[in-house]
Amino acid sequence: MRRRSFLAAPALLVAAPALAQTTPIAPQAMVAAADAIRNPGQPFRVTSTLTDYVGGRPRDKVVLVVFAREDKKTGQFNNLVRYVEPPRDAGKLVLYAGSTLWFYDPASKAAVRISPQQRLTGQASNGDVLTINMQRDYKAAMVGPEAIQDADRQNRNTWHLDLTGGPDAVYSRIEMWLEQGTHRMVKGKFYSDSGRLLKIAYYRKYIEQLGVQRPSETILIDAVDSALVTTVGSSDMRPQEIPDAWFQRDYLPRLKIEG
Repeated sequence: MRRRSFLAAPALLVAAPALAQTTPIAPQAMVAAADAIRNPGQPFRVTSTLTDYVGGRPRDKVVLVVFAREDKKTGQFNNLVRYVEPPRDAGKLVLYAGSTLWFYDPASKAAVRISPQQRLTGQASNGDVLTINMQRDYKAAMVGPEAIQDADRQNRNTWHLDLTGGPDAVYSRIEMWLEQGTHRMVKGKFYSDSGRLLKIAYYRKYIEQLGVQRPSETILIDAVDSALVTTVGSSDMRPQEIPDAWFQRDYLPRLKIEG
């Protein structure tokens, strides 16, 4: 299977002096530029399709619809995630508001607090499908310019950043590689609170969504076993009016979403 071919080996690092460097902006400004690519500047909805692979063979699939709106006072994004597939999970909800994550099951009508790092399927955790403001949650430092290969084995000149998470951050530390000139995300490494590398991510298939070229697929690779891969596809991104009540835990039992 084609995916297996470009996921089996790590990206190639090339010595920094060989790079054709552009003049960098401040690391924190780079993160802000990457945020503007990832996150629309208006309330929106997007369909996320998570496919779990083992040894290149698909195993499980989860389809979610994510509703997100930025809190202009705090800069944080509130998220409501609705399960669409598999049928046994349809209608279940995840609410992320004020840095607290709740899972709601209509069958029990109970909302249970969960961790952003709790897995959804395969290598994808709750935090991997949420809309977050990295500029707000992380302090960025420059590691330096690096030439790497992207998920399609194309050479990319990038800026390598080291992001240290604040109290509301989903991950305590992220290494991020942003393409020089565009600040598009190419690659990321995500670490646990103990400093253990959890997963490696590649961002690809940039297409126009709500007027901006955004990645429509993220590939997540287990840091220990590269045969364990999960893809997160983003589609049907569109503006969405989102009432305040949708982000209130007590309102979840009464929430009705059409479409």
